[in-house]
Amino acid sequence: MRRRSFLKLTGGVFASALTGKQKTWAAEKPVRIDRGILSNRNQNRSTVVCREGMVCTSQPLAAMAGMDILKAGGNAFDAAVCVNAMLSLVEPMHCGPGGDMFAIVWSEKDKKLYGLNGSGRAPYNWSLEALKQASLDSIPGKGPLSWTVPGCVGGWSQLIKRFGSKSEAELLAPAIHYASEGFPVSPMVASYDDGWTLKKRQFESLAKTFRPNGKGPGFGEIFKNPGLAAFFKILAKEGFDSFYKGQIAERIVKFSKEVDGRFSMRDFADHKSEWTEPVSSNYRGYDVWELPPNGQGIAALQLLNILEQFDIGAMEHNSADYLHLFTEAKKLAFEDRAVYYADPKFAD
Repeated sequence: MRRRSFLKLTGGVFASALTGKQKTWAAEKPVRIDRGILSNRNQNRSTVVCREGMVCTSQPLAAMAGMDILKAGGNAFDAAVCVNAMLSLVEPMHCGPGGDMFAIVWSEKDKKLYGLNGSGRAPYNWSLEALKQASLDSIPGKGPLSWTVPGCVGGWSQLIKRFGSKSEAELLAPAIHYASEGFPVSPMVASYDDGWTLKKRQFESLAKTFRPNGKGPGFGEIFKNPGLAAFFKILAKEGFDSFYKGQIAERIVKFSKEVDGRFSMRDFADHKSEWTEPVSSNYRGYDVWELPPNGQGIAALQLLNILEQFDIGAMEHNSADYLHLFTEAKKLAFEDRAVYYADPKFAD
């Protein structure tokens, strides 16, 4: 592959960096806290400090649900699953049980870092050859031909079986409650209304759920999702693994066939999440960890390996040189991602 030339720059820091004369960063150098920046940040949002537990999410109700799990004696793994389920309700445009799940977790008991790949696979009868037979040169961005088996719930199952302490019913209770009784829609979710161009004829179930009156819910409006509540109730009663072998899988496969999708019950029955060893790279004395492919996390490690060659601290923040460096580094890493990243079981 022909590589683009990278950072052909002159003068100042960049010239010294390219000639190998850049300032060396000592790994043992202590981290300096800029109290001015910290103070400015705290003018609109205080830094949280605590002793016994913390839950960080993008939505207050989800954070409260996670805290309630911790207060009830649950651990961080329990709280994470509870929060993930809640976020699928209160911020439905983000990843939820219809998507995948990846996790890097630290077990204090084992003194070990674990990786969990909860991504789903393509259907057995959907292949490159089948794509060509359908006269397609790429997978459509929308519709059933882009579907893979949802791996999220399987990831929840593995995480709780190995490290959790609470039952499915306990972890899903907050999401079931708010899906049934309703919750006030936050400003960010309400702002997505213009982007949700759901045509009822094409996406009937989505339109029925998220645009019951022909438009999305507004800020502060009480929103209910009884369908999601019913779904979580099944998981609470029958367990997370029932997603792949029971009525939920049967309904997904049935709908897939109705819209010319490729799912079969075998696709769901054979699904499994996989525990894997995280991979790392050292950046200026710090070990940074990501999951290996089929995920894309190692792109961040590539970026750091490139950026470590430059004295970023000497650059003016958001200057042209600063932005150029970060942009070109990202382009290189993403070029490799597009060409080389794949599922190791199906690629050399």
